[in-house]
Amino acid sequence: MSVIASVVIPTFKRPHLLRKCLEALLQQQFDKAAYEIIVVSDGPDSDTLKEVERFSGYEKPAVRYIALPGKKGPAAARNLGWKSAQGSVIAFTDDDCIPQKSWLQNMVNNCAPGQEIALTGKVIVPLNDERPTDYELNTANLQTADFITANCACTKLALERAGGFDENFSMAWREDSDLHFKLLKNGTPIKKVGNAVVVHPVRSAKWGVSIKEQKKTMFDALLYKKHPKLFKKKIRGVSPYLYYAIVIAFALLIAGLLSKNENLLVTGLVGWVTFTIYFIYKRLSATSLTASHIFEMVVTSLLIPFLSVYWQWYGALKYRVLFI
Repeated sequence: MSVIASVVIPTFKRPHLLRKCLEALLQQQFDKAAYEIIVVSDGPDSDTLKEVERFSGYEKPAVRYIALPGKKGPAAARNLGWKSAQGSVIAFTDDDCIPQKSWLQNMVNNCAPGQEIALTGKVIVPLNDERPTDYELNTANLQTADFITANCACTKLALERAGGFDENFSMAWREDSDLHFKLLKNGTPIKKVGNAVVVHPVRSAKWGVSIKEQKKTMFDALLYKKHPKLFKKKIRGVSPYLYYAIVIAFALLIAGLLSKNENLLVTGLVGWVTFTIYFIYKRLSATSLTASHIFEMVVTSLLIPFLSVYWQWYGALKYRVLFI
């Protein structure tokens, strides 16, 4: 029997996560000869290769390892994966996800190899606490996303017409939205498959992870440049006014200090403190109130508005688009 479906997993130096994903994929309720698993490393990685080789004893489905020559991001890794695939239906998931046993079968049942169609499944993010951390709450937002590569599938025909993933999105951010928007513009049918389920456990995160995450904001500018109307409709309709209010108020404070203008100083100080406290309150209103998490929210909230605006403007300049 020929291969009908190919599952593509981008990864890089996370073999402990990849192992659980591969174990779940090898237990799919699908003809073992009819699908293959392609692990694409975002650059050479001997540990990932060894992990894949652990499953080399499985006759079917075939588990293949391929690697990019250098680190280029998950978009490039997925492109290499689907272009190397034997199947006419390409299913995507991530190395930190656990597809349920009927996932692939339910995806394939909803499309035919000769169709131009895309599919989006259901993502479950299990949370252990009624008041999760800020990072956990942000991860849980994946459950309501329209189209994400943690759980989607496309026929090769649909991918070829869309041109695959844009490799200019060199981090794990907005590359899936870009593909989604290209599919919409092409008029490619996108079908929701509620019984194609992937569980996305929340990974442990380093303290202050939200600071590092701000760099991804620059890719919002690229997505906006390519799809301004869809960006406003589905991603963000207005500018981050609160961040700008905090930055402007702080600038007034500094200007007041330098010019020794007491009115300017007081106006800037009151504005900066007020807006920052409101930002901290917003982040804590539905999240953990442990002492360590409160401290993290306070410290990171002092930095995030400035970093976010910086990376937004950096992206606007880099991609030459009015995005503020």
